[in-house]
Amino acid sequence: MSDRVDERVVLYVRSGCHLCEAARDIVAPVAAEAGAGVSEIDIDTAPDAAELVERYGELVPVVVVDGVQQGYWRIDAGRVRRALAAGRA
Repeated sequence: MSDRVDERVVLYVRSGCHLCEAARDIVAPVAAEAGAGVSEIDIDTAPDAAELVERYGELVPVVVVDGVQQGYWRIDAGRVRRALAAGRA
């Protein structure tokens, strides 16, 4: 068995974003209880920053589970939990 955790959650953030800090505090434990990893992408410094800023600029933080956007601004732990559970069904 591999020690690598399946990174099914992507959290799009920006530096200095107070809602992004709150989103980290919500997403990390929910992902951990599901055995899923979290990949965090700063939309301003990512290689494809121009595209990400255009897509998510006013919405960060944005959480995506298994390629499907699950929320933005204020992240709902229950919604992320349900998305993770549905992806394993």
